[in-house]
Amino acid sequence: MDSQHRLGTALCCVTTPIPLVASFPELQSKSGVQTLWCMGRQSSFDVLKTYLEARGSFTAQEFAFIRTKFIPLSLSRGEFLQRSGTVAKYTGFVALGCARKYTIDAAGKEHIVAFAPETWWVADGVSLTTGTPSQFFIDAIEDSDLLLIDPASHEELVEKVPGYGVAYRRALQKAAAARDGRIARALSASARERYLEFLETYPSIVARVPQRMLASYLGVSPETVSRIRKALWQERGRESTV
Repeated sequence: MDSQHRLGTALCCVTTPIPLVASFPELQSKSGVQTLWCMGRQSSFDVLKTYLEARGSFTAQEFAFIRTKFIPLSLSRGEFLQRSGTVAKYTGFVALGCARKYTIDAAGKEHIVAFAPETWWVADGVSLTTGTPSQFFIDAIEDSDLLLIDPASHEELVEKVPGYGVAYRRALQKAAAARDGRIARALSASARERYLEFLETYPSIVARVPQRMLASYLGVSPETVSRIRKALWQERGRESTV
């Protein structure tokens, strides 16, 4: 969903208590309530349902079962899904908004390894599967709505709902391709090439990611990002006059 559509869509929200996440303070919003946003008539689960239907076949009974396994959660900009040093408990499906996954080095510098806009999944797979503390922070870079699923529920869905397993494996392949491509380009590509790769990987959030975060993701300074954007803008301007 692009930014213009998001801004132009009427939003409604229904707030409900959050007993399901009360035992995990890192999952509680500042308001103490869990908010389920509706995009027109689409709830967060409807976004997931549309996503899954595009990647597999499901019965109404299967979708009813899938619904019982996800926990809806709203995060305000800057709120955390996960902090470094804690054991990851959930995988998150982003229905609205955008999250980021990053580390902080000994000097206090952030290193963003991935963004997760609408219909992307975000998690620390190593921490989830091994039960070891995560090295990553995951937070929202804008007000976001997620659907969370724990490892046991995820495995149950993979086992009992074949279409879900197919869709999730495709999501993993997409994320792995983005990660591997980024690693390869970091070793040999110029800053400009890495910026263009970002545009290809995350076209829906180009105008939504703050420049300093984009610089962190690319491994360059904010000033370098500014120069690249200016050069591309000038090149496109010259092309339009030809």
